[in-house]
Amino acid sequence: MNIPFLGNRSKKHGAAVLAEDPEGIAELLSECELLRSHADREGIRLDDTAASLEALDQLPPRWRDDEEGLSWFGHDAGLYLGTVVVRTVPGAAWAIRPGGEPVVRLASGREIDVAAAGRDWAASGTPELSQLYAEVAEN
Repeated sequence: MNIPFLGNRSKKHGAAVLAEDPEGIAELLSECELLRSHADREGIRLDDTAASLEALDQLPPRWRDDEEGLSWFGHDAGLYLGTVVVRTVPGAAWAIRPGGEPVVRLASGREIDVAAAGRDWAASGTPELSQLYAEVAEN
C-alpha cells in the first residue's frame, strides 16, 4: 500500500514520516473502514483484541463475491491484524517499507507483512487471522 497522502515521501522517507508522528500513522492504519463496516453489519465489535480476530475468522466470506473489493477488504483485514498486534504485543510497532507498504516490526526485528496476510485470508480463509496473531504473539 502506497500511502497516498504522504506522496513521494512515503517511498523515500517512510521511516522518517513514521518517526515524526507514530501515533498519527498508527491511528490512520487502524481505521480499516471497509472491514469495520462489514463487521458492524454482521454484529461483530472490532475492539482491537485477539478475540475480535477470532470473530472475524467465523464470518461467512461474502466479500469473496466482490472481485473488485476483495483486495481492499483483505488489505483492511491485514491492517486490522497489524493494529491488534501493535496494541497488544509488547515491542511491536508499525514500520513503513521504502515502497510505502506498512508492516509490523516485532521487538525481535522480524517484520510481518500484515497486508499480504490479510489479502491471503480474505481470498482463501487461511491462515486464520487469530492463528497468525497467536504465532506473532509467541515471538
